[in-house]
Amino acid sequence: MLPTKALRSVQPSAALKARVPRESYLRKLARPEDLVPLFKNHDYCGWSGCVGYPKETPAALAEHVEKNNLQGKMRFSLFVGASTGPEVEERWARNLMIERRFPHQVGKAISKGINAGEIDFADKHLSMFAQDLTYGYYSRDKKHGEPGKMLDWAWVEATEILPDGSIVPGASVGATPEILASAEKIIVEVNTGLPSMKGLHDIVISQDPPHRLPYLVTHPADRIGTVSIPVDPERVVAIVETNKPDNTGKNAPETEDSKKIAGHLINFFEEEVAAGRMPKNLLPLQSGIGNVANSIIGGLKESKFERMQVWTEVLQDTFLPLLKSGKLDFATATSIRFSPDIFKEFYRDWDDYVDKLLLRPQQVANSPEIIRRLGVIAMNTPLEVDIYAHANSTNALGSRMLNGIGGSADFLRNAKLSIMHTPSARPSKTDPTGISCIVPFATHVDQTEHDLDVIVTEQGLADLRGLSPRQRAPIIIEKCAHPEYREQLLEYYDRSLHECLKKGAAHEPHMLRNAFRMHLNLEEKGTMKLSGWS
Repeated sequence: MLPTKALRSVQPSAALKARVPRESYLRKLARPEDLVPLFKNHDYCGWSGCVGYPKETPAALAEHVEKNNLQGKMRFSLFVGASTGPEVEERWARNLMIERRFPHQVGKAISKGINAGEIDFADKHLSMFAQDLTYGYYSRDKKHGEPGKMLDWAWVEATEILPDGSIVPGASVGATPEILASAEKIIVEVNTGLPSMKGLHDIVISQDPPHRLPYLVTHPADRIGTVSIPVDPERVVAIVETNKPDNTGKNAPETEDSKKIAGHLINFFEEEVAAGRMPKNLLPLQSGIGNVANSIIGGLKESKFERMQVWTEVLQDTFLPLLKSGKLDFATATSIRFSPDIFKEFYRDWDDYVDKLLLRPQQVANSPEIIRRLGVIAMNTPLEVDIYAHANSTNALGSRMLNGIGGSADFLRNAKLSIMHTPSARPSKTDPTGISCIVPFATHVDQTEHDLDVIVTEQGLADLRGLSPRQRAPIIIEKCAHPEYREQLLEYYDRSLHECLKKGAAHEPHMLRNAFRMHLNLEEKGTMKLSGWS
C-alpha cells in the first residue's frame, strides 16, 4: 500500500492533470522520497530505458542509502532493456545497490562493479531478453512476491497516460511492455517537462510460445500495434511527476578516420548497386552507436542515395539531418538517443518528424526474422576483429567487461550484409597506435566468422563474402590492418600456415603459443608491437 503520508501531501499540477486524465491514478500521486519505505533488500526491479528511464524514484532511493550509510545493505536485481542515465544507474553502482544487472549496460561505475565481482551481470542478445524475462528465466530463485510475477517492481517513465490507464512512453520502448507485464507493483513517473509522444510508438505485446504470432511487417513504416503500452491499473501503486530531461550527453565527435571509414562504405554501397546486388535506394539500414556510426549516416546525407529506409535499434544525432534532407523516407527503432541540443530541435519540430518515425519494442526492432526478411544492412563497431573475422564487442583482453553486446549480433547474424567497422588501431597509455584492432585471435568472440561479410577500417574495406578462412586472412591484413602492424600480422599468418600444413590442420591456421602474444605484450609493455615472434 502507498504510505498515507504520501497521499496527503501532494497535489497534481495543471500539467500533470492534462497528461493523466484518470482520477484513480491522480489519487496515487506521491513524492519519490515517501516511496522509499516500500522497497526491500533483494527486490527485483525493472526500469524503462535506454532513454525515458525513471529519474525520481531511483534517485530518492540512492539518497536514502547515502544518508543512512546503507551502501551494500540495500541491493537490488535490476532489469533494463538497455543502459540508462548515469545520474541514476552509475550512482546505484557506486552505492553498491546493484546485486544483479541484466541484460546490457554502459558506464564506468557499473562496469567497474562487474569487473570487481560486486555485480553479477550476464550479457544477452536484446531480441531475447524480454522473452526470457517473461519465461521466468531470471527469477527462478526468487522466493518472495506474488506467484507468476517475475519482478517485484516496474519503474517506468511516461509522457502521457491515456484514459484506459495505458502508458505512452517517451523516446524509448525497449523491454518496457514486458517489464510492466512481469511486475507485481508499478510506479509511473510522468514527465511533464517533455512533450507527449503519443503517435510515435507501435506497441505489440508478444505472446509466449506456442501462442506467439508472426510480426506482419514488410516495410519499416508498417504499423502492427497500438500507440500505448497496456497496464493493469490495479498494479499501479504510485504516480510521480518529473520534468527532468534524459541525460544523454553529447555524441562522440567524428574524426578523420571515421570519415574515411564512411567513405569506404559508401563507395562499397555504390559498387553493390552497380553490380545489381542492391536496389538504388539501398536496403533498410541498421547502424550502431559511436562516432563511426554517426559518420556513416552523415556521409549518406551527402551521397547520391535517395529514399532510404532505416530499421535499427538506436537513432543517433546524424539521423535527424538525414531525415530533414529528404533522403531518408522512414526510420524505425526501439530508442532515440539524441544529444541534448538535437533533442531540443526534435521536440521543437515534432510535427515534421512524427510521421517519419516509429519506435517499437526491442523484441520487434531486433527480431531476427524481420531483419532477414527486410534484407537489412547491419553496421556495428567491435573492440577487435581477428584475421579470420571473429569479432569481440564486449570484453577487453578477453576478461574485462566494457559494455554489453546489445543487439549487434541480432542484426549481424541475420542481415543481408553484415558489416563491422572500426579504427585499425587505438592509442594505449604510451603508444598512439599501441592497440591493433586487427589481431591474430580475438580474446573473446561475440560475433563469429560465420556471421560477418565485410570488415572496414580507415585503411580500407575487406569483402569476405564467399571466401574461406585462409583466403580471408591476407585480405583482412592487407586492406584493414594499420601499416605498423601489417608485416607483423602477415608473419603470424605465414608461420601459422607453415606449421599447420605440416600437421594437417590448416583450415584456420594458428600458433596457439603465439595467438595472444600481441595482447600479452600490451599488458606488459603498453603496445602490441612485437620485436618478433618466438
